[in-house]
Amino acid sequence: MGLATLLAREQRAYLGRDRSLWGPHLERTRAFLGEGLASARDGLVILGAGSGLEVPWGLAPPGATGWDADPWSRVRTLVRHRVWAPWEFQDLTGGMAELAATAARAARQPWSGRTRATRTAARRLAGLIRSLDPAAAPLAAWLRRHRPGTVVVANVMGQFGVLAQRSVEKAFGPASPWVADPEDPGGDPLDEAVRGWTARAVEAFLAVLGASGADLWLVHDRGVLFGPAPVALGPLREPWTAQLQAAGELEADDPLCGVDVPRAFPGRELERHQRWLWPVATGQTHVMEALRVRRAMLGQ
Repeated sequence: MGLATLLAREQRAYLGRDRSLWGPHLERTRAFLGEGLASARDGLVILGAGSGLEVPWGLAPPGATGWDADPWSRVRTLVRHRVWAPWEFQDLTGGMAELAATAARAARQPWSGRTRATRTAARRLAGLIRSLDPAAAPLAAWLRRHRPGTVVVANVMGQFGVLAQRSVEKAFGPASPWVADPEDPGGDPLDEAVRGWTARAVEAFLAVLGASGADLWLVHDRGVLFGPAPVALGPLREPWTAQLQAAGELEADDPLCGVDVPRAFPGRELERHQRWLWPVATGQTHVMEALRVRRAMLGQ
């Protein structure tokens, strides 16, 4: 099972959810991304284009390229928008295949093919993952070759960590590689290693975007909240958790693993920065973030 299959499964699960409460999120996302599509010049690429649910392709200029490793993303976009766009199906991190191969080697003895003891394999894998470097090389090469004037990032960065976890779990089969007890005094070295890999992948991805010099329009998961307590957002503050106004206890997860996206583009003008809530499912709310970063001036 490769990345394309994992992405296809995640996309089916995502599209199969009850979308009755998604209206305000979809409206805000489509309006923001649509502004980026309509203002694009000198070439446009849409990273994480997916099935086109959040991307108003009708506003994109002719020749705009979609990028999503899900093998059905281009077809779903055709069905939804009647657009058969040029498409790239590569891994945006450039490191998922290496991570999956490393997990497979750690989980099984290479000389016999036998499965290692789960805890032993998990500790071994944690050490190996810390040496991996997801450098977003395919994206960097594509941007150097095509030099688009506008890059739209359509809610894809939050998938990096999820797909990394799925790749690790696949290597272990039915056994769980994670420490079950959150209060275990030794913590979970594998979870920490995967989160470190995710942070490096996000940082490398943003560095490649910054080096492109293009206009950037980014929408992504800033946080994921779990629990039944009602929640609202106060005025824009840092860190993002300082904005939360909840009537009870919530569990908060950071899908970007500590990376501060607005600070990832030094010397570039951050023209727009906003956040809103997206109730994805019962007991699960995403804190969404949207950024508009001006293209680099000549000579920078």
